[in-house]
Amino acid sequence: MACLLRLGTRGSPLALWQARMVAAALRDAHGWDDDAVEIVPIRTTGDKVQDRALAEIGGKALWTKELDRALLHRDIDLAVHSMKDVETIRPAEIVIAAMPPRADTRDKLIGHDSLAALPPGARVGTSSPRRAAQVRRARPDAQILLFRGNIDTRLRKLAEGEADATLLAAAGLDRLGRGEIGVALDDLLPAPAQGAVGIEARAGDDAILALLHAIDHAPTSQCVLAERAFLAALGADCRSPVAALAGIVEDKILLRAEILTEDGSASEAAEARFARDDASGPADLARHLLDRAPPSLRGLFAV
Repeated sequence: MACLLRLGTRGSPLALWQARMVAAALRDAHGWDDDAVEIVPIRTTGDKVQDRALAEIGGKALWTKELDRALLHRDIDLAVHSMKDVETIRPAEIVIAAMPPRADTRDKLIGHDSLAALPPGARVGTSSPRRAAQVRRARPDAQILLFRGNIDTRLRKLAEGEADATLLAAAGLDRLGRGEIGVALDDLLPAPAQGAVGIEARAGDDAILALLHAIDHAPTSQCVLAERAFLAALGADCRSPVAALAGIVEDKILLRAEILTEDGSASEAAEARFARDDASGPADLARHLLDRAPPSLRGLFAV
């Protein structure tokens, strides 16, 4: 069978693993041969620039703009992303068409058994404002160091003594066969969409959208889209320390969320339960948190 679909992805080991997972799901769903889906690695600006925080050089679009361009220029037919790395507002010409079942949503602490066990003044490597704020809230004495790069790069930096600890997504470690590394932090809410893989296609490309619909896991899509709607209602960007996690409970969405100042000194957390098709639920929760937040916290969000 000749290639039917060209699947665009970043070229990191984790991104390629996710692309192969999606390709296998499509082949299984449609009874295709092994060569029916071609994986097309595309190097993004976010992969090229590793020495600065995303907020300083363009935000989450650094992970997506080259893939967006390839999709809109029809160099690829679909693109696979880690959904937590996809900016909240997407081009109108592109749609999130499917999400396979979500993996572990938790963070893992690498280097020590708990945040409480970190040594005084511990150096914690992360590039995530959300993780930095949560660490600082638990350990105001901690020093936050910028850690960029793929999983292997960050583990190498830790092993070479650049930091005392770092935090990584459990899902990424599991997918790369590193699930034994680190300690899961059950008490920290994750980034919105953490653990989820999304597949984007061109809006109006009905044939491809129909093919992708066959591998969509509706509960994952509904929960992740609720988390992203919460982000949109906050006016949050990659500088904003925000955590959110949705789940299906008694056929409704239970959305738990938290907003923090950058130093973790102020935070607000709440949860809401609403119908799966209630588009106003995430926005109502965002307004509730912002209404309760002190000015130092509310001022971080563009609403």
